[in-house]
Amino acid sequence: MLPLDDLTVLDFSTLLPGPMASLFLAEAGARVIRIERPGGEDMRRFPPHFGETSAPFAVLNRGKESVEIDLKSPDALARLTPLIERADILVEQFRPGVMARLGFGFEALSRLNPRLIYCSISGYGQSGPRAQEAGHDINYQAIGGLLGQSLAQGGPAALPPALVADIAGGAFPAVMNILLALRQRERTGQGCHLDIAMTDAMASFAWYGLAQGQASGRFPEGGEGLLTGGSPRYGLYATQDGWFLAVGALEPKFWETFCEAIALVPALRDDRGDPQATRAAIAGIIASQPAEHWRSHLEPRDCCCTVVRTLAEAASDPHMTARGLFDAQAQEPGGRRIVSTPLPLAPVFREQAAAMRDVPASGAQTKAVLDEG
Repeated sequence: MLPLDDLTVLDFSTLLPGPMASLFLAEAGARVIRIERPGGEDMRRFPPHFGETSAPFAVLNRGKESVEIDLKSPDALARLTPLIERADILVEQFRPGVMARLGFGFEALSRLNPRLIYCSISGYGQSGPRAQEAGHDINYQAIGGLLGQSLAQGGPAALPPALVADIAGGAFPAVMNILLALRQRERTGQGCHLDIAMTDAMASFAWYGLAQGQASGRFPEGGEGLLTGGSPRYGLYATQDGWFLAVGALEPKFWETFCEAIALVPALRDDRGDPQATRAAIAGIIASQPAEHWRSHLEPRDCCCTVVRTLAEAASDPHMTARGLFDAQAQEPGGRRIVSTPLPLAPVFREQAAAMRDVPASGAQTKAVLDEG
């Protein structure tokens, strides 16, 4: 028995945030039915492919079902009404107002099913001056002030590697709020409309800078914050062979161990006076040896210093594999398998025995699902 195995989810979303949210629900036992346009959603065409299947689509959609239907068709609502009436959760990711124009807005569907939990994921939310504005992850990070925390005026610009807005601002809050809505429905018997704005969570990630700015009267500029470049104790240092050491020695015990290990001169270990001088000295020391030297010299000392791993190295790291992060597999219709998207879902809440689950071909379950009546 899994915690959500008595629930049905209708997933009208595309690309990343919504499908990842519904993957969480599917892994916890929910029946997830993807509602796709004829020919399938755009992610099905994203490269690279393995067999006839898009790898990005496969890792987000294993264990789900697929129904193809043209939502603009005059009979679309009538055909989907029996499904809507027995569904528990609906996830959609259109711009605000689109579902309503198609006849599938919250007000209309809640009349068909008052218990329906209707989750809308969008860039800027269902209301506000930017509600209808187009955007992607980098735009939401930029507007939310998060991206600016690591960019110094006139300094180098590096793209953030994580799609923080899509995943931590879209998928994760969607799951969290859906679970809260389920708890509320247990008490009231009523569903609700969840407005998940990816940009909203960017302020959550900027919590330290916001607190600092309000308390001191001056918000930190890019590169000035404790965790964004302002301290020599927390940052990246280039090694002799062009790779990087990640240093997070914030607490005194870690800092002292780190300074002793690299033989930093005593005068610079108190970094309050001239942090930039301390940083420059550390940079010179780290640059004198290759990454492998620092891996063997610093990592065993337990001082929050780690050589940066490539993604290939991380995927084969003994700790990551021991945690079972790469156990779940998705199988495409041709029979080839790929490791599914790792999810931070406690093992007790997911099915471990069924590590391999199928990726639905586009529209594969249309007739069967719609004939359920």
